[in-house]
Amino acid sequence: MQNATDLLSDADRVFNLNNTIFNTTGAPVSAIVFALGGVADGSGGADHDGCTFQSGGAIEVDASFGNPARVSGLFEAELSECAMNGQLCGLSTGEALSRWCSAVASNNALVDFATAPDWAEHGARNFVDRTDPTDRNPLSTGCGMAFISWLISQGYKLPQIAQEMVALGDTGTLAELYARLTGAPQSQAWPDFEQAIKGLLDGVTSDDPFGAFPTAM
Repeated sequence: MQNATDLLSDADRVFNLNNTIFNTTGAPVSAIVFALGGVADGSGGADHDGCTFQSGGAIEVDASFGNPARVSGLFEAELSECAMNGQLCGLSTGEALSRWCSAVASNNALVDFATAPDWAEHGARNFVDRTDPTDRNPLSTGCGMAFISWLISQGYKLPQIAQEMVALGDTGTLAELYARLTGAPQSQAWPDFEQAIKGLLDGVTSDDPFGAFPTAM
């Protein structure tokens, strides 16, 4: 009950932030807070049935006793997918974007969901030139998280990134996003990103290996 009350108090802030990120007006949604997956620490995640405000506006969020920021972050993860308006949902690109939105909305309260270190530890495969058609592969999601971290560190804000990704749609790749933002050839995206990853002194230890979070908005 306390988690639900706190989320209700914070919902307008999260909703307005989401509108800013995606340049949308949004629509009303509902949220149920409960022990999703049988846990009450936020690790059960969140879900919804669709990828628009109309089809996905019934949001389920795991409770997180004593940590309302995690509940707000999980709420934004699903709300952001509604704002993608039927694009990117169920893809590695959309999953990475929703997790970045969640991080910004919750002051990075879900760091334990990190996937970029897994991606790096398993060979840092190229999911820049191709989009993985799933939102359940931590390796492709991790690549997307690190890539967005890199773009933000280069001066591109999350709203700019989010709106370009939605405009590119389901067929878009991170390489195309890079080309749209920088004006450089998309063929240069993976080599530049790979070089930047190799240049990290401490390697990839979080979903924000380039320390971009404070400048995301």
